Amino acid sequence: MSLDPVVLFFALGLAAGVLKADLRLPPAIYEFVSTLLLLSIGMKGGIELARQPAEGLAGDLMLTLLLGILLTFLAFFILRGIGRLDRSNAAAVAAHYGSVSIGTFAVGVAYLGSAGIGYEPTMPLLLVLLEIPAIVLGILLARGLQAGSPWGEIAREVLLGRSVLLLLGGLFIGWAAGAEGLQPMAPLFFDLFKGILAVFLLEMGLIAADHLGGFRRYGLFMGAFALLIPPTFAMIGLGFAMLMGLSLGGAILFATLAASASYIAAPAAMRSAVPEANPALSLTAALAITFPFNILLGIPLYRQAAEWLWVR
Repeated sequence: MSLDPVVLFFALGLAAGVLKADLRLPPAIYEFVSTLLLLSIGMKGGIELARQPAEGLAGDLMLTLLLGILLTFLAFFILRGIGRLDRSNAAAVAAHYGSVSIGTFAVGVAYLGSAGIGYEPTMPLLLVLLEIPAIVLGILLARGLQAGSPWGEIAREVLLGRSVLLLLGGLFIGWAAGAEGLQPMAPLFFDLFKGILAVFLLEMGLIAADHLGGFRRYGLFMGAFALLIPPTFAMIGLGFAMLMGLSLGGAILFATLAASASYIAAPAAMRSAVPEANPALSLTAALAITFPFNILLGIPLYRQAAEWLWVR
């Protein structure tokens, strides 16, 4: 079976970055492409959400919040107990791994689309919800409930951050306008989705290559952590998907979310709330190792595991 072309775009960017080739997207193009991706994902979810009743949604939301808390705690105790990281760095890395990767989710959506597998329309909403508990808990683990913490700034970063705002905004637009209302915009936001994703992953490959050198300073533990945590968390995600009664496609996406690590919302929040943590440690693990593992090997593995559990 041939590789998905969008994965090959990531491989091209990674190879170009490693070889120090003269290749880099202008920052404005990267911002534009990522904005289109976030809005597209949100609007697709909103369109489907408008078509179906939201019965039982409260239970799914509560389980999603519980999953985010559980994954963050697990990552923190592994990093502190086995990796012996200091409290601030362990909390910052745990926040990244308890949170989610928008890019990984987009690849998962494209993967399911190529395979003709449907999924629940609420998945973009669950994606946004998973951002919040990990970031808040990461800050609490790093600082504790201290007087004088800039909670107003933290809340603004989490709830009004670019990625969360665009996803929620797209979800509302898709729900309010519906498929017919958004039909004139379909060529840009929906028909070109996979091409836009390919350009985004090209830049992600270049960025990942920039962070590969971080592991020269932090040893083998973070490399093992970044490779072993995704499949472990994916299996936990599949367990939660079973409790939620998700379809096969929904379970694959939920496992993918659980396995992913944030490199947009969590880094921004940690920079402002836990400035003493070293961002290179989190970004190297999340972007240079976990992200490539998930899009190259992880998502097909999570599909196989979900099919074994759902079809047997």
